[in-house]
Amino acid sequence: MSLTDATPAVRSSRQVRLRTPAARTCAGGVLVALAIALAGCSSIKGGDNANVILGKQAFVAKCGSCHTLARAETKGSVGPNLDEAFRADLAEGLQRSAIRGVVEDQVKIPNPEGAMPKDLASGAILADIAAYVTQSADAPGKDTGLLATAVQAPGAGKPAVEAGGKLPIPASPSGQLAYVTNKATATAGSVTIEMPNMSGVMHNIAIEAGEGGATAKGTPIGASQFVSKGTATLKVSLKPGAYTFFCQAPGHRAAGMWGTLTVKP
Repeated sequence: MSLTDATPAVRSSRQVRLRTPAARTCAGGVLVALAIALAGCSSIKGGDNANVILGKQAFVAKCGSCHTLARAETKGSVGPNLDEAFRADLAEGLQRSAIRGVVEDQVKIPNPEGAMPKDLASGAILADIAAYVTQSADAPGKDTGLLATAVQAPGAGKPAVEAGGKLPIPASPSGQLAYVTNKATATAGSVTIEMPNMSGVMHNIAIEAGEGGATAKGTPIGASQFVSKGTATLKVSLKPGAYTFFCQAPGHRAAGMWGTLTVKP
């Protein structure tokens, strides 16, 4: 379809509105002046047999650390918020199926000045990601059925428990900005906190006194090194009380990568 043959809604959508300063920087991002290829999707199977369940899993793993997408429960802030990016155009009549071409084009031809890696996804995986974003961007409500359980909710794992002076608190292997659990317990004294991270996203783990939640409350008691693949460790001496563990990477704590550590006598 040529530009002259496009409907007014599709023509206007070629200037996709981006609402964040970092709009040109990250995996799955949406940039201005794209040639939109029309493609369809359904609840589970999309155009070309795209699978939105696999698409959700791949989106969270490959794109969620940079992008916010409400239905995927991702809160990345490096790239544009995908719900906001398409909202105005959808309201003006953009066909939802047109989103798929935008997403696929951005992954295939990333901005060379941005943070989006080359060859992020291709083939069936890219089709799955694009189909899921097409179905989910600025869509009200929450995922249901199989989609609702395709990815574990951030921090929903069992509480971490210290044993023998070691406390394992893994980063989410799915790429979510979260630890596997948001609760941990330990006994007062010397504790070595271990953070396995196999996500490929750079994380660390730091500790501060008190229940700070998503907002810092003071100087950290200690912090580990950053790792994208491997295990970060932090040794601290803890008194009885409540503490907050969190990631110090910009935006990660605010996105939900934190939890509460209860230290018992």
